[in-house]
Amino acid sequence: MNAYRSTWVRSLMGRVGSLAAAMMLVWPTPALAGGPATAAVKQTVDEVVRILGDEKMKKPDKLQERRKLLEKVVGDRFGYDEMSKRTLAAHWQKLDDKQRAEFSELFKRLLTNSYADKVEGYTGEQIHYINERNEGDYAEVRTKVASGKVEIPLDYRLLNKAGEWRVYDVVVDGVSLVNNYRGQFAKIIRTSGYDDLVKQLRDKSDQFVKLKSSKDNE
Repeated sequence: MNAYRSTWVRSLMGRVGSLAAAMMLVWPTPALAGGPATAAVKQTVDEVVRILGDEKMKKPDKLQERRKLLEKVVGDRFGYDEMSKRTLAAHWQKLDDKQRAEFSELFKRLLTNSYADKVEGYTGEQIHYINERNEGDYAEVRTKVASGKVEIPLDYRLLNKAGEWRVYDVVVDGVSLVNNYRGQFAKIIRTSGYDDLVKQLRDKSDQFVKLKSSKDNE
């Protein structure tokens, strides 16, 4: 991997890790192949781009309203509970229902808070839908994101629950979002315990709220 590609992959992975790039920082092109899972992904991408392109929503006083709309659209497609379960792996089984609900909410905040300021960084990347692979209730929608002369594989992994396709992982150039967080969380649990992981996630959420409040008051 050359230096430019490596830098761009890290940048894109950072966006995906913050939830935005997977659904928000790409411009849709007609799907070449695929089934219901591809249609679900494309529907969400199209709606995100529509919101980003809405001139009324670009006004400074519409910033928070726009972000809430984007969070809802993406949230309707992402399966936060499934993502949380997979990031905690075996430790998920040790949690009771209340703890699972708490962790899922904190993980959701981590993702949504991370992307909030990055959503404005859309630079016109294009997404090309390649194909869709299915196995029972699971599907993988393979795409490529193009920026200039560079093309990076970006794949969505989805699970069908009650007839709805939900994204539970995004893989950028072979790097899994879920595996990335799983490694980070496992290290924290191993070194300082699960309670410290929850504390760190809560602290990050509180820091974002304070930062957001200060920006809103400027």
